[in-house]
Amino acid sequence: MGVEFPYKRTCRQFIDGSYSDNGKWRYMHDPNFADSPEQYVRPFLLIQKDLQVLFDYIEPSDQNLVCYSYRIHELLIRTCIEIEANCKAILIENGYQSNKELNMRDYQKINHTHHLSSYEVALPLWKGVERLKKPFIGWHTGNQLCWYQAYNALKHNRHGEFHKASFGNLIEAICGLTVLLSAQFYQEDFTHSVNFLALEGSSDGMESAIGGYFRVKFPNDWSADEQYSFEYTDIEATDFRVQCFDYSRI
Repeated sequence: MGVEFPYKRTCRQFIDGSYSDNGKWRYMHDPNFADSPEQYVRPFLLIQKDLQVLFDYIEPSDQNLVCYSYRIHELLIRTCIEIEANCKAILIENGYQSNKELNMRDYQKINHTHHLSSYEVALPLWKGVERLKKPFIGWHTGNQLCWYQAYNALKHNRHGEFHKASFGNLIEAICGLTVLLSAQFYQEDFTHSVNFLALEGSSDGMESAIGGYFRVKFPNDWSADEQYSFEYTDIEATDFRVQCFDYSRI
């Protein structure tokens, strides 16, 4: 039967196999779907812009993955702060409560509802074999995220762990932020420009991410009872609603 109403801040495949066909993506513009979504997209666009400037100095290639610098450190910290902000927004807006500060153990619950570990991100310009990234794959295998561990190490001991402010960790983190935004908002950037979401698929199975730079392969491993089943006409109906997912049961 599928899910008849969307969950807050949750993008999912529909039972017809698409993510956006026939205007069904418009549920993301329901005022109850997300609180100020543009305030999460805009910082990502700035990070993406700064990454492209960094590419003027560090060639995007396998050989440079171990490079580290204060500039990379700054971008890595900013990116992981945005990752935490998005994770907190997903949990809190869905009604999740905790008697302690939210951490990665809480954030990992999102993998269950958004299939983060199934997303794949491609960098358009890259020399070598590391062009494709699955930044949350560690959660699929029960492991931690190395790039996030690097961020935590840098927070607590920058002097001793400075080598972890590497180009490779930065790329993984920004791809992780790309996944988180895609898993909430698909390709919608919430600007006032005309949007032609996903009119056609691409031959490699990947689509443009928010901001137009990265390429994303969206998951196709949703079970029938996880997929959305509503239609565009349902979205127009006055009784259409957005529901909360009960993360306390994970």
